[in-house]
Amino acid sequence: MVVDDEPDSCITFKETLEDHGFTVDTYENAGETLQKFRAGVYDLVILDIKMPEVTGYELYEKIKKIDSKIKVCFITALAEYYSSYHKFQRLHPELTKEYFMLKPISMDDVVKKINLILGIY
Repeated sequence: MVVDDEPDSCITFKETLEDHGFTVDTYENAGETLQKFRAGVYDLVILDIKMPEVTGYELYEKIKKIDSKIKVCFITALAEYYSSYHKFQRLHPELTKEYFMLKPISMDDVVKKINLILGIY
């Protein structure tokens, strides 16, 4: 699952990941994401950190209540949000730097990152 308020980013992630064998649903807002999200359906959610209404961090907290086993990768275009993982990591020590990506990022690096998080080699 990819959640990003930029439609072009959603399309790029979807096309690239599907070309690499992943099944991908994309959403552009937190409300629709929470409405569609179901435990056990997704292996990983890619969340943009800076979105209107609800941050990626806040959305992650809500998703974790639905599926405690969901894996996550946060993305952001803003360096200050990228560096904010230290604060968020105190609440979720399992989320190390490997779970964050700074845009722009090459799609090859995205695929590598997802494979790393999912344990696919």
